[in-house]
Amino acid sequence: MAAIDPEAIVGSRITNQSLSRWLQSLPGVDKVGLEAKAASLSTRSIKTTSKAWALDMAIKMMDLTTLEGADTKERVRSLCLKAATPDPMDLTTPQPAAICVYGDMVAHAKEALGKNKIYVAAVATAFPSGRASLQVKLADTRDAVKAGADEIDMVIDRGAFLSGNYLEVYKQIVAVKEVCQRKNGNHAHLKVILETGELETYDNIRRASYLAMLAGADFIKTSTGKVSVNATLPITMLMLQAVKDWYDQTKIQIGVKPAGGIRTSKDAIKYLVVVKETAGEKWLTPKYFRFGASSLLNDVLMQRQKLTTGNYSGRDYVSVD
Repeated sequence: MAAIDPEAIVGSRITNQSLSRWLQSLPGVDKVGLEAKAASLSTRSIKTTSKAWALDMAIKMMDLTTLEGADTKERVRSLCLKAATPDPMDLTTPQPAAICVYGDMVAHAKEALGKNKIYVAAVATAFPSGRASLQVKLADTRDAVKAGADEIDMVIDRGAFLSGNYLEVYKQIVAVKEVCQRKNGNHAHLKVILETGELETYDNIRRASYLAMLAGADFIKTSTGKVSVNATLPITMLMLQAVKDWYDQTKIQIGVKPAGGIRTSKDAIKYLVVVKETAGEKWLTPKYFRFGASSLLNDVLMQRQKLTTGNYSGRDYVSVD
């Protein structure tokens, strides 16, 4: 990713006061208009040929996820095997973009995936609460990167953000980004989780999106999937508007990842329509749009089989559990 000059964008030295002034200067969000537009796009129908493309693209964009306290090496291995061959009866089925696990499971996932070109993403920075010292967050990230994580999903300090301590949030993202760098010059891509369900307003979500991008996020992500309100179409549309505006301003393209609550093919297709109509076709790629999901793949495989063969298989056929 090309470098930006945060001070040039903010218009002065980076301080809490300058960040606050910059973020408060962003246009307010038209709540009624945003929700009406999202509702309108969600009713769009697509042709059968487009549906086949959309189902395959949805799979390619998935971060197949297991983030449970009861996760085991065996469960992670099972998930990796499913990712490597999503449908054993149809080897034309594409693979998901990544497996998303806790940091201590990264090495097991890398081993299970072998030479498959599937990324391993690790949640870090005291996921999901983010309530830990910066030293602990950086150690968490460093361990995952050392284990081979291709991507890091970090959480912002929502308490600091809601208290108006934007500089603290900014500094933490910058510090985590630095830890994502490897000695060989490569780096783990950084997804910044805003936990939009806790940010209270659309204006706050827009401000958090801009703050994360200013600090160096490669992706902005809606949610941990661990709170009551996770990804929604209006929130995702708002974040897509933010990355599109950021690209227009800086020529740097940032990805978006809705996570939590996206369970059906119908849901996924609605999101793809929103991506195309809001940010444009440049974002219709796993490089710049992902789904954080644990159960979505099952439904997409069923719909794909129905489209191909005219029949549904049972859910057990595609289940990972």
